[in-house]
Amino acid sequence: MKKLLVMIAMAMLLMLSACTNQEGGNETPAEGRKYSVGVVQLVQHAALDDATNGFVDELKKQLGDDVDIDVKNAAGDSATCATIAQGFVNNSVDLIMANATPALQAASSATGDIPVLGTSVTDYASALGMDSFTGSTGINVSGTSDLPPLDEQAQMILDLFPEAKTVGIIYCSSEANSIYQVNAVQAYLEDKKIKVIPVSFTDSNDIAMVTEGLCSQIDVLYIPTDNTAASCSQTIAGVIIPAGIPAITGDEGTCIGCGVATLAISYYDLGVETGKMAAEILKGNADVSTMDIRYSGAPIKKYNKDICDQLGIEIPDDYVAIAG
Repeated sequence: MKKLLVMIAMAMLLMLSACTNQEGGNETPAEGRKYSVGVVQLVQHAALDDATNGFVDELKKQLGDDVDIDVKNAAGDSATCATIAQGFVNNSVDLIMANATPALQAASSATGDIPVLGTSVTDYASALGMDSFTGSTGINVSGTSDLPPLDEQAQMILDLFPEAKTVGIIYCSSEANSIYQVNAVQAYLEDKKIKVIPVSFTDSNDIAMVTEGLCSQIDVLYIPTDNTAASCSQTIAGVIIPAGIPAITGDEGTCIGCGVATLAISYYDLGVETGKMAAEILKGNADVSTMDIRYSGAPIKKYNKDICDQLGIEIPDDYVAIAG
């Protein structure tokens, strides 16, 4: 009888253990946990695509078949970002990756509990409406920043075009990341006694008109890492190249479309770093609220040979030609 009771007790313990495992608990992937990750990307263009690809590749490398990743694109619409983010929250995903500032703002507004990682975000304080922060946000948000050395980008304008007296800047008025960059570059150039004309556009519909109106007033155009401008780089090229206006851009993708040179970072590597952060969080090895924002590696001076040839611009030897 005693032996029978012991066997019954052992069977009950095994059943309880099986039920606990089915409920999820804090198991690692090796113990059968399946993670779900939602990716909301603002718009399709080279830089953001590279960041998403780097993120997905790294997370799959870290977790393999133990993670399902749902990638959704908002086609440049902030309201769609909010809808996508809310859908992920309703589906109780384990983590949201938000690619670009409006996507991060939407995800942060949608949840205060699910970990949110941003990428391709220039300044997290501006994006989240914080006065400042020292490394980490203290909330359920962290991620990676594509903030380039803005003083070096501004100096690039002066080095390549020393005769330039007036620099124009175009940017989307709804992108906080762009406004941050415009203010920094404008201050640097004006300190060097260069006249700066910043002009904003509201969306892709008026970007050609805004750019055309600026061309007659400037010697050089600067385009920050602005997602709307990046997605319309061919439209910008159709205006500035016939007008003979060279553009320095904040990222390589925009430079491929309409620029002569950029101080470029690898958005794929930025996505990879974000994927590493996601794996740390999902494995229970890090708390998103205390994770420091991580930054890109050393930028590289690059140039667009095709557009430089069209405009008759000679580029110094320390610049690398953009492949393709």
